[in-house]
Amino acid sequence: MERRCSPPFGGYWQLMARSGVKFGRKKEEAIAALLTQRNVEEAARAAGIGTRTLLRWMKEPEFDAAYRQARRAAFGQAIARLQQATSAAASTLLKVMIDPSSPPSCKIRSAESILTHAAKAIELEDIEARVAELERAAGLQKRRGGK
Repeated sequence: MERRCSPPFGGYWQLMARSGVKFGRKKEEAIAALLTQRNVEEAARAAGIGTRTLLRWMKEPEFDAAYRQARRAAFGQAIARLQQATSAAASTLLKVMIDPSSPPSCKIRSAESILTHAAKAIELEDIEARVAELERAAGLQKRRGGK
């Protein structure tokens, strides 16, 4: 029995509802299949439609926009999962770096990674502070009636 794709990402369905775009069940299933299958042919099969139909739908501006929006939502959820794992990743780097049984090359690689990411974090903090200061200055200038 051919298995239909189920809604892969809860957030996608809420996005569809909020976007005001109303599709039939088949088009929604096709978008879900495009997000979960390896290629267009498999997505069409999973959604129970022909490949040419799906390719035609993908050329429709509303379908394309909904598909891109769903991809952004799926990507955002993937990034959130990676961000949740950053503490474990940092712990792993630290453990490898200080473990006496780790090969020297692994210790060096871990140390370089830690230093690189720490430096990037400082750069980002500096940029955020500068942007905040510029925004504050722009806000003061606006209130004084300047340009």
